[in-house]
Amino acid sequence: MAEAERIIGTPDTPDADRDEQEQAGTDPTAAESERPRGKRRIAVLFAVAVFAYALDLISKMIVVAKLEHHAPIEIIGDWLRFEAIRNAGAAFGFGEAFTVIFTVIAAAVIVVIIRLARKLYSLPWAIALGLLLGGALGNLTDRIFRSPGVFEGAVVDFIAPKHFAVFNLADSAIVCGGILIVLLSFRGLDPDGTVHKD
Repeated sequence: MAEAERIIGTPDTPDADRDEQEQAGTDPTAAESERPRGKRRIAVLFAVAVFAYALDLISKMIVVAKLEHHAPIEIIGDWLRFEAIRNAGAAFGFGEAFTVIFTVIAAAVIVVIIRLARKLYSLPWAIALGLLLGGALGNLTDRIFRSPGVFEGAVVDFIAPKHFAVFNLADSAIVCGGILIVLLSFRGLDPDGTVHKD
């Protein structure tokens, strides 16, 4: 049998497979070590997303229960206050006539991030995408489950700085994730962990 396998050229032993991979220019031990590293980055992505989503969800539940239909709470004089606002538009109150479109965009962003996670080997990218995912899920939850209806729901905003739009923790997570992605792109760091220089 061994002689037949040698003649046919289809070895089935681990050593033969390792020799074949080495001849092809791939290091099997390196490939095996990359798999756990990639899984850890994916775990970080989803851990950050869950944390951001949970903070946003809990904060909105508190705001709806304790602050909605009540006077704003001043945090730092009139420079920063908490004020419950229902926002049918995008982040910071933009585009209230396009609620359904923004809902579809948020869902598409979530799908893209989940698909990109399979090729993720960079810790900073995992954190950035986790923030984006958690923020998008937070606002998408409002779009689906809050009035006036499914996919048309108004997002709960409550952080109101002076001379600025009212926003929530999901918006903050999205903005922070976006800024981090821009910085990583400027540094030439790709999601797969490679660094390129133009």
